[in-house]
Amino acid sequence: MKFMLPLLVAALPMAAAVAQSQSGQTPTGAGPMQPKTTEVMVILTPRQGVTREQIMAIMPSEIRETVKLYLAGKIRQWYSRGDGRGVVFFIDAKTKDEAEAIMETLPLAKEHLMDHEYIPVGPLMPLGLLMGAAPPQK
Repeated sequence: MKFMLPLLVAALPMAAAVAQSQSGQTPTGAGPMQPKTTEVMVILTPRQGVTREQIMAIMPSEIRETVKLYLAGKIRQWYSRGDGRGVVFFIDAKTKDEAEAIMETLPLAKEHLMDHEYIPVGPLMPLGLLMGAAPPQK
C-alpha cells in the first residue's frame, strides 16, 4: 500500500499519453476530447523594465482589491512564485477571457506593470482510465 501512491503518480504521464492517443487528443489539449475548465491559473510577473519601486507604490491598493476578489469568491487560491518573480492565482472562471476580465480590474494590471499568463485547468482526465472508466465523450 505504501508504494501505491508513488506508482499512481508515476503512471499519470503514461495514462495521459494513452488517453490522448486513444481519443485523438493532441498533447496541447486540442482535439475532440477536451477537459472541462473549472478554473484558470494566472501567472503574474513584472514586465521587463518595471522596477520594484513602481510595483510597491501600487501594492497597498493591489492588496485591497485582491482581497475583495478573494472574499467575493473570484480568486480561489493565491501563491507567491517559488522563484520570487511574481504570483500565481487560481481564478473561478470557465474561460481565459473571463479570467482576464477579472484580472484587468486590479491596479497593477490597470497600470500595465505585470505580464499575465492564462492557463485554463480542470480535472485530470486520465484518472478515469486508472479507475477503469472509459474516457468521457464530448
